[in-house]
Amino acid sequence: MLSPCATLKRATRFVARGLLLLLTLALLGLGGFIAWNWAPDRPVEELSARWGAPPSQFETLLGLPIHFRDEGPRDDPMPIVLLHGTGDSLHTWQGWTDALVPARRVIRYDLPGFGLTGPDPAHDYSMKRQVAVLTAVLDRLGVERAVIAGNSYGGGIAWQAALAHPERVAALVLVDASGAPAADVVAAASTAPRSVPIGFRLARMSWAAPVLQRVLPRGVIESSLSNVYGDPSKVSNELVDRYFDLATREGNRAALMSRFGKRGEPASTKPVSAITQPTLILWGARDRLIPLAAGERFHAAISESQLVVFDDLGHVPQEEDSARTVAAVQAFLATF
Repeated sequence: MLSPCATLKRATRFVARGLLLLLTLALLGLGGFIAWNWAPDRPVEELSARWGAPPSQFETLLGLPIHFRDEGPRDDPMPIVLLHGTGDSLHTWQGWTDALVPARRVIRYDLPGFGLTGPDPAHDYSMKRQVAVLTAVLDRLGVERAVIAGNSYGGGIAWQAALAHPERVAALVLVDASGAPAADVVAAASTAPRSVPIGFRLARMSWAAPVLQRVLPRGVIESSLSNVYGDPSKVSNELVDRYFDLATREGNRAALMSRFGKRGEPASTKPVSAITQPTLILWGARDRLIPLAAGERFHAAISESQLVVFDDLGHVPQEEDSARTVAAVQAFLATF
């Protein structure tokens, strides 16, 4: 019969072996997960064949290799510029572009830090910088005044451009735009996100950057898209492919983490209520990232605005149902 001391030593060895086995299995599992989801940065040249084919063009402006598309009649006196949101690309506007180009000149580009444009060498993702890029694109294409449309983050750039350079912005189309005015705590609470996509939450984890910039589970992209769609069943494999590919463009994940890490300088300190341009506000009522209350705040603040709500759509209504949303834009454009 073993002594109490011997029994204790035996039990300790048994527990230690068990813990070592669990640790080994955990490390193997982690290693397998990383290997399965290994997704290092990819050079822009590799991605351009699929996502940057004609009518895409590339030109360096303000030190940035801007990926853009300029389509439709060149004699259009009032082109429309389309600005995408965080984690997106100019491809989100394909449905709108197809509907508009027979009669309108449509300009769209990948914002710095996203799509094939990639990271800003200046590491500046402030609104001031984004509006400067927008005006540089207009200058390069010889556009004096335009209708500026933007979704989410792109909507924030659009309305800040209208305040900073009112002479360049003839009208606005704000699609589930960021930056809605909130004068009090109650208003701020009503416009706060109800659900944030997992991709955005991960991008805020700066401490995990060495791993997150090399590992990207496809499920993270699919979950994030399902989160921002009113009807997740519309999230197709082809859609996930596009977002996944462009997220792995060299430097884009680092740029996203950098943008979430600091707010930067605004393009204008004027309030939203100072906007005087005709403004169409489109909103998906199922938007959980920027709730409808934000759209209502924009509508209340901008005197020359109209609000159109799509009850079954989410945060990217221009992509989720391009036909219905662009019809509202065409009706708006016909009024001036």
